[in-house]
Amino acid sequence: MKIGIIGGTGEIGEGMALRLSPRYDVIVGSREEAKAVMTCETCREALGGQGISCSLVGASNQAAVDEADLVVLAIPFKHVAPTLKTLGGFEGKIVVSPVNPIERDTYFYYAPPPEGSAAMMIRGMLPATATVCAAFNNVAANRWKKIDEELDYSVAVCCDDPVAKQTVMEMVNNVSRLRAYDAGPLAAASLVESVTPLLLNIARFNRMRDVGVRFI
Repeated sequence: MKIGIIGGTGEIGEGMALRLSPRYDVIVGSREEAKAVMTCETCREALGGQGISCSLVGASNQAAVDEADLVVLAIPFKHVAPTLKTLGGFEGKIVVSPVNPIERDTYFYYAPPPEGSAAMMIRGMLPATATVCAAFNNVAANRWKKIDEELDYSVAVCCDDPVAKQTVMEMVNNVSRLRAYDAGPLAAASLVESVTPLLLNIARFNRMRDVGVRFI
């Protein structure tokens, strides 16, 4: 399976490329293809230093969509709508949203769009034949790139299509020690996204790092 990462040169996008490319063919997308190529080289060096082989290609965001079977939107919420308006070719593809609409005052809080969640907004912007799944929303951002550490979080997956949901859950389970859990339809994504500001507040007010979720 080919996985395209939109925003693949950002912190989360690069970290996901590091974690996914040993098991999948990963296309790192960026507004600047040269930047994506450089990110791939950095990832190859990091993985190669640990004796891990990988499959990585740098490309434009549009090329990442065109070449992929599954597309991950590894971009901040404020950039989602502007980015999607510049891209096409999502027909028939699985689109994974780890996006959380969060604002910050004296604390972090959930600030969903009128559609109810980032995932539902994304679904409304894509063709009817694209299948949106919410996943990876609660994985601590700083942990993705620490490839010498295991990711031992639980990952809630929301999706309306059972086949696409199973595909995404299998992908989750192939990343380090992450474990996927069926969290219901896409309409339930707001419940998952809203956990992230809670985790950030717990980390901030208790001087903790990399706070995440584990179901037991």
